[in-house]
Amino acid sequence: MQYVDAHGARIPALGFGVFRMSDAEVDAVVPAALEAGFRHFDTAQIYENEAALGRALALAGAQRDGLFLTTKVWVSNYSETRFAASVEESLEKLGTDHVDLLLAHWPGDQVPVAKQVDWLNEVHASGKARFIGVSNYNRGQLRQAIAASAAPIVTNQVEMHPYLDQSALAALAAETGTALTAYYGMADGAVPRDAVIGRIAAAHGKTAAQVGLRWLIQQGHIALSKTARPGRVAENFDIFDFTLSDDDMAAISGLARADGRLVDPAGLAPDWTA
Repeated sequence: MQYVDAHGARIPALGFGVFRMSDAEVDAVVPAALEAGFRHFDTAQIYENEAALGRALALAGAQRDGLFLTTKVWVSNYSETRFAASVEESLEKLGTDHVDLLLAHWPGDQVPVAKQVDWLNEVHASGKARFIGVSNYNRGQLRQAIAASAAPIVTNQVEMHPYLDQSALAALAAETGTALTAYYGMADGAVPRDAVIGRIAAAHGKTAAQVGLRWLIQQGHIALSKTARPGRVAENFDIFDFTLSDDDMAAISGLARADGRLVDPAGLAPDWTA
């Protein structure tokens, strides 16, 4: 496993996400993920499977001090009365007294960034989150969050895949020492079907999905992989034994297009150009 270091956090570069997974799928796939070598698991309040993840990890005998657990606070809990209470509920569901990383899930258009950051800091100060970060923040919001936060903002979790140019955000992340965590790395199934990536994969004796994950990791980002099929988990983890050439990396990056963004919900997403 490789790691990404950001402001004192040492984060496994490859994580396992449980977005859009049922409890039954989580129960089935988490033991396979642990067996393959995954120790970084990513969930969220809105996924409604924190309890399933906590149960599956416990039943599999995973040692808490060997795990890196991330969850995210949903926007409906962005209030003085709900934020900290919702984190307590998340911890109870996960079966732990702290998470390694707590994120504000979306900036939304109702609560200022500074308030979201204040509440993240309160949870951090209580010891219930070792590190804090944000998700789906644009560059301006990331700068605001960093300036407003007492504790370091260690990551911004955002949509990242070959069809979306995130170079400007990556430059800001490098400037501020903030890690980028990539979700939707397979671009909703487009990466495994891509002819350019497929040719690169064949040259390395790998699958297109493995090359897509490797492309993210090799840029220094954290990548969240996902599969509900236990038989595919080991393939997702097997990306540390090859290196993409500069030409490979450029060819994959060259797939970016103006309409490449897939996730842009009204009322939650910011102005991505800001």
